[in-house]
Amino acid sequence: MNLALFDLDNTLLIGDSDYKWAQFLIEKELLDRTEYESRNIEFYEQYKAGTLDIHKFLDFQLQPLSRYSRIQLDNWHNEFMIKKIMPQIAPGAHKLINKHMLEGDLCVIITATNRFVTEPIAKILGISNLIATEPDQDNGEFNGKVLGIPCFREGKIKRLEKWMNERNLTWLSFLKSWFYSDSLNDIPLLNKVSNPIAVDPDPTLRKYATKNNWPIISLR
Repeated sequence: MNLALFDLDNTLLIGDSDYKWAQFLIEKELLDRTEYESRNIEFYEQYKAGTLDIHKFLDFQLQPLSRYSRIQLDNWHNEFMIKKIMPQIAPGAHKLINKHMLEGDLCVIITATNRFVTEPIAKILGISNLIATEPDQDNGEFNGKVLGIPCFREGKIKRLEKWMNERNLTWLSFLKSWFYSDSLNDIPLLNKVSNPIAVDPDPTLRKYATKNNWPIISLR
C-alpha cells in the first residue's frame, strides 16, 4: 500500500480557505471589518513568512465560531463553498487525486485549517480521509478553543502519526509515500515522505526543493 498526502490551501486550492472564511464573514458584516480585516491579513502574511504563532491565530479564527449556532454556521458555509471555494479549486487537483486513487493509494488531505472549514472541501474533492486542526465543541456547538495539537508544521507529523496509530498503521506500512504542498511550513512533513513534491511553491520552499532535487509541479 502507498500513501498520498495532500496539503489543501494554495495546493489543491488557489488561495487559502482559512483566510477566505474570515473575509467571507467580514463581507457578510458578521465580523467588524475595522477590527478583523487587518488582523486577518497580518496573520496570513505571518503564515507565508513562516513566523505565525498558531495559537494566537487559532484564538482569532475559532472565536467567531462560538458566537453562532452550528446550524447557522453550516448554512453560511454552504454559501461560502459556492461563492469562495468552488471557483478556487486548482484545475489540476482532481486529475492528481484521481491518479492516486486509481492506483489504489491511501489518499489523505492534511491541513492546518480547521475541520469545520475544510471537511466540506475534502468531500467535494472526493477524499474521505481528512486530518485537520480540530475546533473544540460543547454539546455539538463550537466553544472557540482548539482540541489537541494544531495540525501545523511539526504538529502535522504528530497528528498524522496519531491517525496512523489509530488505524494500526506506521510509516513502514507504506511502500511509497507522497506529500504535495506549496508551503515552507510543511518542510518537516515533506522531509518524512519518500516522495516530497512542491506544488506551486512559495519562494522559500521552491529554493529548498531545488536544493534537494525535489520535483516542482503546478496544478494551476
